[in-house]
Amino acid sequence: MHYDIAIIGTGAGGGTLLHALAGRGKRILVLERGDYVPREKANWSTRAVNLEGRYQTKEMWRDREGQPLHPHTNYYVGGNTKFYGAALFRLRREDFGEIKHWGGVSPAWPIGYEDIEPYYTAAERLYHVHGERGVDPTDPPASAPYPHPAVSHEPRIQQLHDDWARLGLRPFHVPLGIMLDEGNPRASRCIRCETCDGHPCLVGAKSDAQVVAVDPALRDPNVTLLTNAYVAKLETSASGREVTRLVVKRGEATETHSADVVVVSAGAINSAALLLRSASDRHPRGLANGFDMVGRHYMGHVNSVLMAISRCPNPTVFQKTLGLNDFYFGSPEWEYPMGHISFVGKLDADTLRGGAPAIAPGWSLDLMARHSMDFWLTSEDLPDPDNRVTLDREGNIVLAYRPNNETAHQRLHAKLEQLMKQQTKCGVHGHECHEGLFSRNLFLGQRIPLAGVAHQNGTARFGHDPRASVLDVNCRAHEVDNLYVVDASFFPSSAAVNPALTIMANALRVADHLKSRLGI
Repeated sequence: MHYDIAIIGTGAGGGTLLHALAGRGKRILVLERGDYVPREKANWSTRAVNLEGRYQTKEMWRDREGQPLHPHTNYYVGGNTKFYGAALFRLRREDFGEIKHWGGVSPAWPIGYEDIEPYYTAAERLYHVHGERGVDPTDPPASAPYPHPAVSHEPRIQQLHDDWARLGLRPFHVPLGIMLDEGNPRASRCIRCETCDGHPCLVGAKSDAQVVAVDPALRDPNVTLLTNAYVAKLETSASGREVTRLVVKRGEATETHSADVVVVSAGAINSAALLLRSASDRHPRGLANGFDMVGRHYMGHVNSVLMAISRCPNPTVFQKTLGLNDFYFGSPEWEYPMGHISFVGKLDADTLRGGAPAIAPGWSLDLMARHSMDFWLTSEDLPDPDNRVTLDREGNIVLAYRPNNETAHQRLHAKLEQLMKQQTKCGVHGHECHEGLFSRNLFLGQRIPLAGVAHQNGTARFGHDPRASVLDVNCRAHEVDNLYVVDASFFPSSAAVNPALTIMANALRVADHLKSRLGI
């Protein structure tokens, strides 16, 4: 069957785009390589999710040296938003311009913050974002308040907030996409549990793409969703200027489909891999890859999870409410950007067993987990053309990556350690309550920059020059008239906040372009 639009992938990009285009009379085919996440008690089991990797792909990639790489990623309806922590930040206004870092230069985007701001506002409404404007010192201007009030801090997190504020810093409530009503807990869909970050939500209260975008769009009879549908290749017309067929594998069968407009939204790594797999006589290096740009400039952020251990327990259940951006663009003693500090979901002993830090003397993993505050640190990953996605001779994904901008990240780490030593004196243990920071590898035996691909972006950057970019400013391929890429592939730089809201906002922006193109 021929469709008006085909969308490959149902995550933050594809799912949001589908929601914006459904209900307008166009026949839309949606192809998802996975299925729905099964609703089961294991959704909330840290042992099943983090230690056993129950929902992770069993797929194996290769690294730069050809060694096996098991990626920390998931293939389900809703994409990686099923497992994200729902921290939904706007990029800072300055992130759209050129920024000088200690480790290099973060390039300017071909659009400005003002071009995407209305779509940020719309995405915040769609994804039920809770937050508070104007507290974060790097907050960009906004045309509307957050649709929901900020999620409150539990007492231990509030104490840290107050300590940081006492030091002259400006801690803020992390913007979160959850369906929480603190004013009416009995009616609240979200129960504010400890298994939100990194887990699928058993009660459908996390604002993931399946819950808020895909499922509502499926009410339109013109929308067809095919699950367990792996798109093996895109084929073009004789001229190479239009995609004419999508070759899809479902189980043992191979199907072909066609559409007037084809949108690739498989995630920055798999979208690049699909374009490379789609090489032909007209596109010998891969589809839309005439200048060898597809797959290059892979970024995934410089991330760390750090545990701050204290002698007093941390009874916090929902920990991911506090953020600090005072060092995002630097500090008085260092003029270069450092990045963002916030929290991960509360760690427990099972999660720690998946990548345990050096145990403090006299501490078990369980005791460490009960006494820890668990921080997430992000510094900008700078685009490097040699950090890239390619395919090996068997067609398997190869992710070649060398970290950069590490000095900034080390300085951010040092800043956090300094701040933790300046906490209010504990009534029981005095200033000796804080035991120190311990690095923790969250990704089952792999270092975070490579196997932890949740923040993947940059492999099909957009821009004005076809020799230096894959996509134009509307995320249409320069070389293929009816091909779009709508996920984090389009990022020319990664900034230092979670990419999800920018992917969603951009999907809404591209949707407006497609509505005009299709006359809807």
